[in-house]
Amino acid sequence: MSNNTSTSRILIVDDEVINLELFEVMLSRLGFEVEMARDGEQALARLPEVKPDLIVLDNIMPGLTGWEVTRRIKNAPEYAAYRQVPIIMFSAMDEIADRIEGLELGVDDYITKPFNFSEVLARIRAVLHRHELAGQLARREHRLGIIEALNESLIFFSQHVRRPLEDQAERAAALLREESGDADALRAFAATAAEQARDVLTTLNELEEQISAVRGEGDRLKEGDLSLEQLQALIHDRLSGHEVAPDADR
Repeated sequence: MSNNTSTSRILIVDDEVINLELFEVMLSRLGFEVEMARDGEQALARLPEVKPDLIVLDNIMPGLTGWEVTRRIKNAPEYAAYRQVPIIMFSAMDEIADRIEGLELGVDDYITKPFNFSEVLARIRAVLHRHELAGQLARREHRLGIIEALNESLIFFSQHVRRPLEDQAERAAALLREESGDADALRAFAATAAEQARDVLTTLNELEEQISAVRGEGDRLKEGDLSLEQLQALIHDRLSGHEVAPDADR
């Protein structure tokens, strides 16, 4: 998903044409990319094509209800790639039980019809911001996990390579102190040292490959990351109930 919520792609799912047209006109004017579906089946079929950043979904529709669409997206293996896409659900019902059921299914926000478009727009932006914040935190946690894995590899290298080298150094010093100059002992030492040197080189090559892979993964995760200051500001504003644009100048 883009860091700029105004360029986010929104999939509107509603069987009422007038609602689709309203959202298409209003959200497009605000810079959002708008895609539409007339029912739940069409919405599910269009997911691979649209790859939405947000789904605005009516609950009461012929065929699949909004709850059923949500249940499939959140649980069915064939929709696993879209499981984290946030969903705002509309419904004419205002029962607490209905709201709770929607939230338990994985709905991010729930709006009762008839609705005010200004409120809907505010909720769309808030959900997109929350989703962006969650993504930023997840990427940073992933990067920390990668760094921790690399540290463990370095510790392993130190523990399993340093000690054999120390042993060989002690053995070499002992042989040098011996006056007899035992040829068999020297040959055995040389063979062992050569084998351990090969093991060290193999371990070093594996470590270099891992460092290269970690660097590449880290660079990929950095793409689209907010600065630490922006992330802190976003967390502060979400906790205080205010919105902040995550695409501010870096």
